[in-house]
Amino acid sequence: MTVAELVNGGPLAGARMYGTGELPVHHVRIVDDLSVFSAVAPHTAVVLIGQAAGGGWAVEMAMRRAWEQAAACVIAPAAGAGTGGGMGSSAVLAERLGVTLIFVDADPLVTAVEVASAAARPSAARTQLVARCASRLVEAGASARRVLGVLNAELPGTSAAFVDQYGVRLAGRAAALSPGASPPWPVEVEVPGPDGMALGRLVASGPARSAGWPAVVRTVLGLAVAPLVAWAAAERLAASCDFALQSALADRLLAEAATEAEGQSLGAELDLGAERGLGEGQDLGEGRPPTAPATLGRAVTASGREAGGEGEGPSGGAARVGAPAVRAGAEEDMGTEGRRPASEGPASQGRLASEGRLTSEGRPASEGRPASEGRPASAGRLGSESGSVDAGGASQEGARARAAALGWAVRGPVSAFMVRPQGRTPDPGDAERVRAVIVATLGQVPVMRRAEGWAGWSPLPPDRLAERLHATVRALPWPCAAGVGAPVAHLRAMGDSSLGAEAAAFLAAPGDVARSDRMGPAELLAAIPATALRAPAGVVLRPLLAVDRDGTLLETLGAVLGEGGAVKAAERLGVHRNTVTARLDRIREAGYDLDDRATRLALQLACHVIKEG
Repeated sequence: MTVAELVNGGPLAGARMYGTGELPVHHVRIVDDLSVFSAVAPHTAVVLIGQAAGGGWAVEMAMRRAWEQAAACVIAPAAGAGTGGGMGSSAVLAERLGVTLIFVDADPLVTAVEVASAAARPSAARTQLVARCASRLVEAGASARRVLGVLNAELPGTSAAFVDQYGVRLAGRAAALSPGASPPWPVEVEVPGPDGMALGRLVASGPARSAGWPAVVRTVLGLAVAPLVAWAAAERLAASCDFALQSALADRLLAEAATEAEGQSLGAELDLGAERGLGEGQDLGEGRPPTAPATLGRAVTASGREAGGEGEGPSGGAARVGAPAVRAGAEEDMGTEGRRPASEGPASQGRLASEGRLTSEGRPASEGRPASEGRPASAGRLGSESGSVDAGGASQEGARARAAALGWAVRGPVSAFMVRPQGRTPDPGDAERVRAVIVATLGQVPVMRRAEGWAGWSPLPPDRLAERLHATVRALPWPCAAGVGAPVAHLRAMGDSSLGAEAAAFLAAPGDVARSDRMGPAELLAAIPATALRAPAGVVLRPLLAVDRDGTLLETLGAVLGEGGAVKAAERLGVHRNTVTARLDRIREAGYDLDDRATRLALQLACHVIKEG
C-alpha cells in the first residue's frame, strides 16, 4: 500500500500528513536512535520513538536520514513534535526534501504494528476500504452529487467524475478527465439508465501508486452504479408525476443554451475588436460593453482556503505547507454531501478545509455553481446547480445532470416537434396525459406547454420522428396534428427548429404530421381558405386566360415556375424546350414581366390556386 492509502483509508486515518504520500510501504522499522538509520531499507515506514522523537530537531534529523535511505515516510508522535513553529518547520523540511512526514496522536508502537499489518496484507486493508465505501454510498442515497462526493472523499489520490453520454462532466472532479493519463488509467465504468440505455460513465484517474489500486477503484466505481441508476429512476418518476417540473427543466436548458450562444457571439465580437485594436473601454456591436456575460452552466471558480498543511490537496493526499489553495469551483462541484463529517478526525477536517471555504452549514462557498442559474419563476421546485432543496425535501441536481437522468438529448442533431389539438383549446389538465403518450411513442423526450399545444425535441431523424408522431396523434383522445422542425446541431439553434415545427403543426390536417423541411407554396396555401384566394388569383391571371384558349399557357407557366426553368419544365411537359420558350414569349406579350421576382411569386401562387380550384 502507498503512504497515502494508509493515511486516507488505512490505519493512519486521522493523522496529519505533509507530503504526497506516493511511495509504497514494503517494510516498517521502529527507530529510537538515529544511528539505526544505517540499516533502514528503501520503502520503509520509519516510526520514531524515544530519543529519535524527542523534539522538532530530532524529527528533522530523522527526516534527513530517511531521505538518504529512500524511506517511504517518517511517522512521529504529535506530542513529541510540539505545535506551532516546531511542527511547521518540520513540515517545511518535508516539502523541501520530498519526504512524507506523518504526525500521529496514537501510541507509535501500536501504530507501527497496524501499519506493518496493512503493508503485509494490502488486499485485506483494501477490502475494508471497499466495505466502507459501500456503506457510505448507501448513506449517500439517490443523488449524483453525493455519490461522487463519497468517491472523491474515500478514494485516496484519485479523482472521480460522472459524465453523460456526450462526455460532459455532470458531477465530480474535473481532474478525473485530464488528458494524458497512462494505463491503467483512467478507470471507466458504464452507467446504464433505468430503461437500459446508456446514462453515462464513471471515470476515475490519478497516480497509479500501486499495482492493485486501479482494480480497487474499479470495484468501488461499480458499487456506485446502483445508486446512480436509482437517482435517474427517481428523477424520471418525479418528472412523470409533475409536468410543470420537467417542463420548467426543459425551458431552463433552452435558456442556458441561448445564453451560451449569446456569450459565444459576444466573445467572437471581442476577439474581432481585439484584432482591430479597440480600446478597453470601447463598446462593441449595439453599445454592449466588452465584458462577456456570465454563462449559464459555466462553473464559477473560487479559491479555497489554504489548508496550512492540514488539508487534502487536489490529488487526494494531504496538502503541503505553502501549496496553492484548491480551486473549489473548478476541481469539485459536488458540494460536501458525500464527505466525512468533521467528527471523524483531523484529517477529515483538513480535507474539508482544503476543498474550499466552508459556510456555517459546512457547504463550500463556491460549490461550482453556474453563475446565472437561479430558480426559474415557472419551475417552483427547480433549485440551483449547487443542490438546493425543494418543498418536498428532495435534493436538486444541476439542470444538465437532471436532463441526463431523464434520458434527454442535449446535443445534436435534434429536431423540434409540436403537437397541436384541433377544434379545442388545450386544458391544463391535459398536460400529464399528453406527456405520457408522447414519451410512450417517442421515448424519453422533454415536453413543454405552448400556447397552441405541446412542444419538445427529439434525437430521432425527422422521418422516424414524423412516423412516431403519427402514432402519438392517433393515440390521443382528441383530434390533433403534429409538426416536425428541421434538425439542428445544438440546443442553441432550437429556436429555428421550434418555429418550423410550430408552422408545420399549424398546416397539418387532423391526425396528420407535417415536416417543416418539406413545406412549399402548396403547404402554405393549404392553411388559407381557397375561397379567399380564388378571386385575387383570377385578377392576376385574367390577361393570360384571355389569350389562353386551350390552357397550355397556364400549364406551361405553372411548370416553369414550379421547376425553376424552361429545360426541366419541358421534360415535365414532354415537349421540346423551344416549345416552352415560344409559350413564354406569348405569356410576356400578355403583359407579364417574368424577370421580376414579385411577379413570378404572384403568378406561382395564382397558378396553384386556379389549378386546385
